[in-house]
Amino acid sequence: MGFPMLLCLLLCSYCAVALGGFVVVPGSSFQPQAVCSTSRVTSEPRRASLPLAHRHGPCAALGSRTSDKPSLAERLRMDRARANYIISKATGRMTTLSEGGASIPTYLGDAVDSLEYVVTLSIGTPAVQQTVLIDTGSDLSWVQCKPCNSTQCYPQKDPLFDPAKSSSFRPIPCGTAACKQLVVDGYDNGCTNSTATGAPSLCGYAIEYGNGAITTGVYGTETLTINAGVSLSKFGFGCGSNQHGPYDRFDGLLGLGGAPESLVSQYGVAFSYCLPPTNSSAGFLTLAPPPNNTAGFVFTPMYRYAPDIATFYLVTLTGISVGGKPLDIAPSVLAGGLIIDSGTVITGLPKTAYAALRKAFRSAMSQYPLVPSSDTGLDTCYNFTGHSEVVVPKVALTFNGSATIELDVPSGVLVESCLAFIAEGRDGGVGIIGNVNQRTFEVLYDSRQGTVGFRAGAC
Repeated sequence: MGFPMLLCLLLCSYCAVALGGFVVVPGSSFQPQAVCSTSRVTSEPRRASLPLAHRHGPCAALGSRTSDKPSLAERLRMDRARANYIISKATGRMTTLSEGGASIPTYLGDAVDSLEYVVTLSIGTPAVQQTVLIDTGSDLSWVQCKPCNSTQCYPQKDPLFDPAKSSSFRPIPCGTAACKQLVVDGYDNGCTNSTATGAPSLCGYAIEYGNGAITTGVYGTETLTINAGVSLSKFGFGCGSNQHGPYDRFDGLLGLGGAPESLVSQYGVAFSYCLPPTNSSAGFLTLAPPPNNTAGFVFTPMYRYAPDIATFYLVTLTGISVGGKPLDIAPSVLAGGLIIDSGTVITGLPKTAYAALRKAFRSAMSQYPLVPSSDTGLDTCYNFTGHSEVVVPKVALTFNGSATIELDVPSGVLVESCLAFIAEGRDGGVGIIGNVNQRTFEVLYDSRQGTVGFRAGAC
């Protein structure tokens, strides 16, 4: 072992040393940590940023859990259901569930619990703190609201938001343009009577998830406080009065998709996030115009799959390299593009592209024993027991416009010692870039410029 690497291992518990197309990683890096660390965050303090954390890690501060952390197999089962739904919606192959004779879109597939990251912000006047999931794969934001009781809502860490005590809450009447837009996008739930005598009927919303979880309530506007210096007025959101299903401690959901109901579409702002490398570290979510200085970013064009499918952000992958060597993948295999999603864990590639990646990765990792395939659905997993250090090949993705990102090692390549990719479907079809590959990058979505940017080492 050379002196620089020995010194690194002595000075830090998480330290990766690059050796050409490979990275030497301490074996301790694959063990979970119980203490929250924010030492790597490098967001710009002058922009409207919020701390972001993995929902099952010590930085999330969601309090005691009502259930144990799900196993990797369970998380990935829900993850694939979510991915399958997103692809079906993006490509127009919609399915619906039926409730009381009404047909409601299966909004996130069988997978609300596959969403991974939370932020804490405030809503109302006076402001009430709420911890919400973030999701680029959905649009309508919502929180649980009083007078919801234990039979209508699930337990959450923070106090329920009470619209009656907020001077800035305004329910949206039926017949308005905002309410009609819910019908267009499949989030409507008819009208509900106002409690005020002679007042107009109110706009209702409904979302049903594929696993049976539902949220319904009144669509309204409120003041959303991002941090001490930034507040957004007339934020359209769902004030949930009836929630049932496998929800767990969080207070609601923040929709960051591209449809009109999303937070970013309402205000026409760019947004970015940095997903932390481990469950025990923190990243950030920024809701603001792009920084004046975009040095360090690489950009690729952003697409929509179809004009009437605005939720998802699509980019074109043009190449993959392993250990510094480009893989031989025909352009037609990757032509369908990839949806970038914060809520999907594992990246799904067309089958030929995945087969080439798996072959190269296994060859580079041949000194470590493969674990037999299990119910996780991942087929390239390793046993690193007894290894004080692990040599992992670098994996790089190249997008349209020659934008190349080198994934963080090991956090952006491996999940629980498994290669964080899977075969998604046919060659030339649509795939998904999961959140594991996005770790440590600031991912900047700028709809006005029609670009997605990546900045390495941001958290």
